[in-house]
Amino acid sequence: MAKSSMASALKAYWLPLILFASSVFYQLFILPRSYPPSHYDVLGIKMLSSVEEVTEAYEKLSSNWNAGVEVPPTIDFVKIRYSFELLTNPIWKRDYDLYSIDEHIHIIEKAKAQYAGTSFSEIQLPLLEAASFDPGDAFNIITMGNFFSKFDNAKAFLIQVFSFGSKRCAQFASNWERIAALLDGLANTGLVELGEVQVAKYLAEKTFTGQPSFPNGLPSLVAFPPRCNSSTCLLRYEGELSVDAVTDWVATTILGLPRISYYSKDTLEQGFLRKSSPHKVRVIFFSETGVRATPFVRQAALNYRPYAAFAFVLWREEESSFWWNVFGVESAPAIVFLKEPGVKPVVYHGPGNDSWFVNTMEQNKYHVLPQLRSVTSMDLGCDPRGYSRAGNETTIWYCVILAGRQSPELHKMRETVRRIQEILSTDGMLHSIDQDQPSAAPAVALKEKRLTFTWLDGEAQQRYCFFIIQTANSYETCGPRRDITDVPQLLIVRYKRNPSDDGIKIDRKPKNIFEAFHDDDVDPASQLVARYNGSEEIPEIIKWISHIIEDGDSKDLPFFRAKSPALVPEDADPIWSAGARSILSKGSGMKQRIGSIVKGIHSCLGDPRIGPVLLLGALMSFGNIWLRRSQSTPASQSNQETQPSRTEEDRPNRRRKPRRTANQDLPPSITDVEPEDAYQMPFSDSD
Repeated sequence: MAKSSMASALKAYWLPLILFASSVFYQLFILPRSYPPSHYDVLGIKMLSSVEEVTEAYEKLSSNWNAGVEVPPTIDFVKIRYSFELLTNPIWKRDYDLYSIDEHIHIIEKAKAQYAGTSFSEIQLPLLEAASFDPGDAFNIITMGNFFSKFDNAKAFLIQVFSFGSKRCAQFASNWERIAALLDGLANTGLVELGEVQVAKYLAEKTFTGQPSFPNGLPSLVAFPPRCNSSTCLLRYEGELSVDAVTDWVATTILGLPRISYYSKDTLEQGFLRKSSPHKVRVIFFSETGVRATPFVRQAALNYRPYAAFAFVLWREEESSFWWNVFGVESAPAIVFLKEPGVKPVVYHGPGNDSWFVNTMEQNKYHVLPQLRSVTSMDLGCDPRGYSRAGNETTIWYCVILAGRQSPELHKMRETVRRIQEILSTDGMLHSIDQDQPSAAPAVALKEKRLTFTWLDGEAQQRYCFFIIQTANSYETCGPRRDITDVPQLLIVRYKRNPSDDGIKIDRKPKNIFEAFHDDDVDPASQLVARYNGSEEIPEIIKWISHIIEDGDSKDLPFFRAKSPALVPEDADPIWSAGARSILSKGSGMKQRIGSIVKGIHSCLGDPRIGPVLLLGALMSFGNIWLRRSQSTPASQSNQETQPSRTEEDRPNRRRKPRRTANQDLPPSITDVEPEDAYQMPFSDSD
């Protein structure tokens, strides 16, 4: 019976018991670890005492030691001496009092292990080595007066919070200089010293009491994403303080730039060359260090994404012969541009600065024979809505287009057109050109940038392909493949712009309602298309191009303008190219939210109010359960005692059936008598 009563009590009071045990555990084990005695407590003085009071307290203790009145254990002496040295340094004391920064705390454990079992008089003093960090004028120092003026909403802002007395900040100075150089042009950088109390508190984390704190110590790196200048979107760096790690965090998390993967000799072909889009130039970086791509290179990869695909390869001396035979790379660092199959790679050896890399990308972002696409039409001058590559003042220009589906026939014809472009480019470089040569007119036009050679994917750009061909056999060139026949066609488009008509809208009657809504305008430049029907011999093609250019420049040809269909974009935007900056600028990234929740829970574990709250919850829960149990037990007993018994008088009147008499011929059935009446009034023998 006692065991049953004990089990019932435990079952009823399980919640207050758990809360009470949690309160005791928190007060005895968690809170002492979260709040070790302060250095002021070690010296026996009040918090925030002055340097003079700290010195006086230490001298009082040391006088007792020297007189032999008290001989402190070694560990106690180490703690007292450490507190004295820390609190008598003005900068260290300021950092400890305002921000709870104590970056030398590991010295205590080191001294305990080093001087275990020895007398305190044998300890080498001082325990702490003073350090100073003065960035001088080489860095962008931020003060309260210029803090908000440093923000540029178009750029991210990376800030290092440091202290003049921090040894870690002094060691990080060279890395910070390199980080600032790598982020130049992409993000602003600056430094805030803890003496700028208002700015430092604005950038610091807040404890449960509202005190500013830097839990990970100094230096502390914080960043504002682009288009953000408030603490709501501030992000903190908590990783390794290396140049590679910090710049990768800024480029990926803050700027939303794509990463560039590394490939080995065995994975480069399958993982990169075959998976890259065929219309893109392959750019391969050979690195001898293996560090990640710099933020500038990653920004260039984002800017040139429509034109090129990027990869990194770690250079190994044992593989040097392989790379020499494949790409012609002699050593690292080097950059290789693979333009298209059959074309010799373009190789640049040695390091290069950012401006050199941009110029090199501009020179090599196209294939030798570039593809006519939505992102290249304006640059190539093959768009009636734009201008010639020669400039806005050019009236007439030409575009030679090789149209067709991806096939061996198209690849063969592309090699022919590439060869023609090379021949005309060589002729165009001559100082004097023989005007009697068939290549004279196209060579001059190519040199003047009035002539462009390109190819068009007839399947991907079928609408534009049908528009410029407009013949009965255009299905052999444009649209999805219907049979085994693939016939690439060579065309030349003459564009002519009337400068006097620029900006004038031409009114014409639409043919139908669809055209009225969608074709309500025409292209500014007229287009005349000529299709080549001759042989595939290079001299014949050059002669044909020359004849078209001569007639187009000299004759007064008809001027027709129409609305040409737009080229279809062939590349979908990757996930990181859209929305990354907007998500980060609002501070709503899932990773950041999860991290802030975890950090909030961890910081709350040191709240001294948790233990009393748990104890109060245990008492309230215990009292509530005891009150409900004490009220329910007497109530149940009282109900049992006061409940009246059902007597004959209390029962409701019932209509009873008449009793059987002696004059009745047949006895009644047992079902004709109610059970209660049968029990109370049984038949007797006299009846």
